[in-house]
Amino acid sequence: MKSFRYYFSILLVFLALTVTSCEVIGDIFKAGMWTAFIGIILIVFFVLWLVRKMRGPRM
Repeated sequence: MKSFRYYFSILLVFLALTVTSCEVIGDIFKAGMWTAFIGIILIVFFVLWLVRKMRGPRM
């Protein structure tokens, strides 16, 4: 039973995050194509920057 609660909690968090992100993307596209394009590019660069920071300096 404890395992079920753990997976159920993870599922709820996952659904909450994905629904929220879908609403945000929908609102961005309602604002206009260029706004959506710039927003998506900024998010991709931010994620790439975070990945580089987490990996540390390269030799």
